[in-house]
Amino acid sequence: MFDEQTIQQETSTTENRDAVISIRHLYKSFGNNHVLKDFNLDVYKGENVVVLGKSGSGKSVLIKCIIGLLEQDAGDITVLNDDVINLNNKELDELRAKVGFLFQSNALYDSMTVRENLEFPLRRHWIKVTAAETNEKVMQVLSNVGLAHTVDMMPAELSGGMRKRIALARTLILDPEIMLYDEPTTGLDPITGKEISELMVEMGEHYNTSSIIISHDMNCIRMTADRIVMLIDGKCYAQGTYRELEENNDPQVKQFFEQWQSKQ
Repeated sequence: MFDEQTIQQETSTTENRDAVISIRHLYKSFGNNHVLKDFNLDVYKGENVVVLGKSGSGKSVLIKCIIGLLEQDAGDITVLNDDVINLNNKELDELRAKVGFLFQSNALYDSMTVRENLEFPLRRHWIKVTAAETNEKVMQVLSNVGLAHTVDMMPAELSGGMRKRIALARTLILDPEIMLYDEPTTGLDPITGKEISELMVEMGEHYNTSSIIISHDMNCIRMTADRIVMLIDGKCYAQGTYRELEENNDPQVKQFFEQWQSKQ
């Protein structure tokens, strides 16, 4: 585990930055399964934070708590200066319009064209835009992810990587301030996974978003992370850059990098 001095050094480099997400003493259990136990985290403006942990460690539970899909048992979650647990349904919808969520499964509607999939969030969040403005937004985000030619295609006609790009475009159409990625490269071949990782970084810079990325893909993590947070035993066990954690000798940290390196 990182020692106190290292944690203080990490804090000193970020204390003057604005936290877009602030989590304090977060607890979440399901019966006797205590998933999150005094978890603490700040995510700063423009930062990409990867949360790394074993399967079932609580990574997806964490991001669902952040956007109010799950209610925490204790602790505080502040997103864009809003205390999530105290928001009513209307206020939660308004906050979620500012937070993009890229699902592992992409969650595209199979019965809708690409255009209709991208238009759906604009209708869902009651954003007042004209038909011309909607079309402009649709074509702009599709162009940004390199898929303008797919606008009238159905999801079934697209490859896995293309569907992932469309799902990202649909999230970006609302111009979110924060992006939450749940295993964005799962199920993709290494080349396509690399392309999606590069696109995440490119779109983050283009839209000036802050991100939390849940991933087991060490290539994706290495390419996208400004900072990695190790979620172990329900807590923020250690954090640092990819290089700092790769060189860390704590056995629980080291195992993630050794397992990956052994597959190379």
